[in-house]
Amino acid sequence: MNTPTTVIFIIVAFSLGAILVMKRDQVPPQLRRVLALATIGLVGFAFFMILATLFNM
Repeated sequence: MNTPTTVIFIIVAFSLGAILVMKRDQVPPQLRRVLALATIGLVGFAFFMILATLFNM
């Protein structure tokens, strides 16, 4: 696994989740559901990548 790329993806995924939670009132309702589902997928994949990196050490 490419470690710097993995770390950047993890930071970006969690940052997107944090930004979406902080700004949820300003996001239009139609876009809110799509962004929430995309963020859940990205954060879930980031957790998977963290676990895969830990098991490969």
